[in-house]
Amino acid sequence: MDKPFAITLDPGSSLANHTGSWRTSRPVYLDRLPPCNNQCPAGEDIQGWLYHAESGDYETAWRHLTRDNPFPAIMGRVCYHTCETACNRSKLDEAVGINAVERFLGDEAIRQDWKFAAPAIETGRHVLVVGAGPSGMSAAYHLRRLGHAVTVTEAGPLMGGMMRFGIPKYRLPRAVLDAEMQRIVEMGVTVKLDTKVDNILATMTTGGYDAAFLAVGAHIGKRAMIPSGDAARIVDAVSVLRSMEGAEKPLLGRRVVVYGGGNTAIDVARSVKRMGAEPIIVYRRTRDKAPAHDFEIEEALQEGVMVKWLSTIKQAGETSITIEKMALDDKGFPQPTGELETLEADSVVLALGQEVDLGLLDGVPGLEVTDGVVRVGPDLMTGHPGLFAGGDMVPAERNVTVAVGHGKKAARHIDAWLRGVTLTPPPKHAIAEFEKLNPWYYLDAPKTVRPVLDIIRRQSSFDEVQGGLDEGTALFEARRCLSCGNCFECDNCYGVCPDNAVIKLGPGKRFQFNYDYCKGCGVCVSECPCGAIDMIPEDL
Repeated sequence: MDKPFAITLDPGSSLANHTGSWRTSRPVYLDRLPPCNNQCPAGEDIQGWLYHAESGDYETAWRHLTRDNPFPAIMGRVCYHTCETACNRSKLDEAVGINAVERFLGDEAIRQDWKFAAPAIETGRHVLVVGAGPSGMSAAYHLRRLGHAVTVTEAGPLMGGMMRFGIPKYRLPRAVLDAEMQRIVEMGVTVKLDTKVDNILATMTTGGYDAAFLAVGAHIGKRAMIPSGDAARIVDAVSVLRSMEGAEKPLLGRRVVVYGGGNTAIDVARSVKRMGAEPIIVYRRTRDKAPAHDFEIEEALQEGVMVKWLSTIKQAGETSITIEKMALDDKGFPQPTGELETLEADSVVLALGQEVDLGLLDGVPGLEVTDGVVRVGPDLMTGHPGLFAGGDMVPAERNVTVAVGHGKKAARHIDAWLRGVTLTPPPKHAIAEFEKLNPWYYLDAPKTVRPVLDIIRRQSSFDEVQGGLDEGTALFEARRCLSCGNCFECDNCYGVCPDNAVIKLGPGKRFQFNYDYCKGCGVCVSECPCGAIDMIPEDL
């Protein structure tokens, strides 16, 4: 019996073994940048640690996460998780609860007492870090990992900076803060508390430091010109929140007016509510223009905090204040109306922003200070060689996540500067857009909602307001990740290829194409769930 024509071909011929010889474009595997990773101010590889978390390997996930951010339990509570705003899954159903899984991993690490390893090699270089807040301790952590000796000086009595003295306990329990601070100390970082640096150059010379990172927090509250009598009690929000850490709570009276519309104003109002006071927030603009996050405002309203929108304080007396109502003009800006109202008030708390004490920089040549912050280059180095700065001290958004990211970035540039080289970040991959995905491959999976403390307990205690996920819900939430732009070895390309041109390389090694067989049909590209394959012209 004659054999079919194809089988009688010489196995070495192009017709038998090189079906891709007429191909005009070829598929290539690639990695795209997940939008969550791109959005994270701390530079976390979110998709990378979620990959380990969804397999139940929580310690590996935690260690992958902490390559970039040493504070997952803290960040899982205070980060505003803009990564979730960028999450592609939000266009399918709801964003992945990245922040909730991060908190679970951080809490699990504290429960299991996971530690950071000491560096394998010591460089012999010594770096000074001024400020034991999020930026300073992040820098200390990354510098220590790189093998440098690190000394942190902190003017206050405890580590944490504005995380401790600016974030209430109902948002960040102090046991969690202390655990993640202490873990860095145990790496071999020296922390000197109650040690204020008055002159940075003198301190560096005396201590024999090779470089310094300045991370002084914005601990000085801004004031406002409010006509008031001698008996009027006007204090700033930072002082109030700081005093919450002491044994003696601030004596503000029963009727407390908080002036401002940012997150600090909300924190003060919610804190004094828990102390039995009746807070009223006065803010000159509307709710949608308030700098505070809307979910914070909503929680405050739920707890019984009153808000006077479109109002400004005209005068403060011993037992009352006078406010003037505002109205929006045709451009949307608030304008005074002349209509006055009197509110009973035992004290007024000014929450109008904070400033940094830059006294330690007096006399430092080469520095440029503008609008109360220090100008730095892309490497976070100031105009003075070897002197770097980040966090509240530099022009940037002021929040914990940004500060942590500054610490990591500065550490890497300090390390490069000490080695006499310039650090050049690798180019970023193209962002994995939703249009590159095949969402119908993914099952519907509604987002897991974190439990919230009931209103009655919230109004009367500093217990943590928002709960965390348990292992089952954390695992479920991690598995909702779409792995945007990066192969997760689903085998779709392997299964749909009509030419058997896809080669499996083994678990964790992904795939490769055998271009002798691939005819460039593009089925693998169209069927890849996560958009990790692209077609390029053959002549490339």
